[in-house]
Order: sequence, then structure tokens, then C-alpha cells
Amino acid sequence: MQKLVASSFCIAALFFSCTAPPPRKDVVLATTTSTRDAGLLDSLLPAFEAKTGYTVSVVSVGTGQALEMARRGDAEVVLVHAPELERALVDSGYFMRRRMVMHDDFLLVGPASDPARLAGGHDAVAAMRAIAAARAPFVSRGDRSGTHLLERRLWRLAGVTPSRSDKWYIEAGQGMAATLQMADQKQAYTISDRPTYLTWRDKLQLALLVEGDTLFYNVYHVMEVPQAGAGARALADFFVSPEAQALIGKFGTTRFGRTLFIPDAGKPDRW
Repeated sequence: MQKLVASSFCIAALFFSCTAPPPRKDVVLATTTSTRDAGLLDSLLPAFEAKTGYTVSVVSVGTGQALEMARRGDAEVVLVHAPELERALVDSGYFMRRRMVMHDDFLLVGPASDPARLAGGHDAVAAMRAIAAARAPFVSRGDRSGTHLLERRLWRLAGVTPSRSDKWYIEAGQGMAATLQMADQKQAYTISDRPTYLTWRDKLQLALLVEGDTLFYNVYHVMEVPQAGAGARALADFFVSPEAQALIGKFGTTRFGRTLFIPDAGKPDRW
């Protein structure tokens, strides 16, 4: 009888091991709202999924939130744009294999009436100082994103400390596209990455007013958590692969006549 029971257990174990569903091949990517709102991920991820069989679940939030998600174990790989914060977290052992993927640039946009008289400018700090002096409406991302971190840096350099008590200073607490829409509704200034602004420009009345400052350079890195699985490592490798870099370099050329992101994998990284 004991032999029969043992044999039954073996047969059952063999049956369940053969019929159990295969392990899920999901990868959770935490990234910025800019990559989503501009449509870049819709161009990149299908190619990765078709090539590898992995399915990518994307969570688009501000860079600070994306990094915190991965630190909590809720994502394995991040594509973000906050170099100082990234380096600190890599040095602390929270992330590894930090590699440059691409860059774009920031813009300062606002109403055509331009009450702070910024049009045609190239000095981001002077523009922020002028907005504060004019008490002109300004919409902040207010979400610990890379864009928000840049904005806070510019205010510091301008010697201005805006707060929620200032009627002209509005915190959206939302992604880039939603922030642009809010600025449009309130006839306010805001800072945007160029790809998202160009993608949404035809639906807005916001004019491009200030561009070209070196402070507006916006670089994206991919990083993994130390315990990342094979799928996360494969996705990170894909972002810097020749295939993905070629797709990044072509993205936007059909619609806008120019690429929206400049591929940077393999270039010297001083960020």
C-alpha cells in the first residue's frame, strides 16, 4: 500500500509539473511620462516584445516616483532623466549598469500674449526671474519628475523661491501632457520637453518662447536594480542596442521632419 501511495504521489507530481502554466515573462519598466506622452515607447517596445517574447508593463510617472518604485521592488528597470539623482542612487547600490540612451531638450512655453516678455530668449534663468517679477501664471509639474527637478534648479539659480501661497504659481502634480494642457487653459508658462510639446502643439495655444540654453539639455539613462531578472536585463540591453538606437533616431521624422530624441548609446557620458 505504501508503495502504491508513493507511486500515486509521483504520478501526480509528474502530471502537475507537465501541465502547470509556463512562468510569466513580464518585465515592469518604470519611466517618465515624457517617453509615453511623446509616443516613443509605442515605437520601441513592440520590437522588443516580438524579438524576445517578453511582455513589458509600463508605469509612466515622474522620474522621482519611477526610481522610488524600483527601490521598493515594484519595477526592475528604469528609463529616467535626472542625472544627479541617478548617480547618487547608483553610488548607494540601489541601481546598476547605468547607461546613456538618448537626449532631447527642454523648452519654456507660454501664452502668445507673453506678459513676461520672454519670446526669442535663450537664457532660462533670466526667463524664470522675469516670470516671477511679472507674477505671471506658471504651472509646475510638481511631481518630483526630471522636469520638476530642473525647474527647481532654475528657480534656485534665479534667486526665487515660489510657493503654493503665491497665486501665480500652480502645481499640477501630473505628467507632461496634462501639465501642458493645464498651462494652456490657464494661459500660463511652463517647462516642457521638446518631444511632448511638439506632439501636443497642434492641440494647444502655447508658444515656444525660450530654447537653446545649455541648462535645457535633457539626457535619459537606463538602469536596473541589482536583483533584476533576465527580462529586465534584456530590456535594458535593448534600449542601447543598434536596433533600438536606430528606431530612436528615426522617431518623429515622418510627422515633424526631425527626430525628437537623439540616440546616445556608446557615446562618452559626462552626465
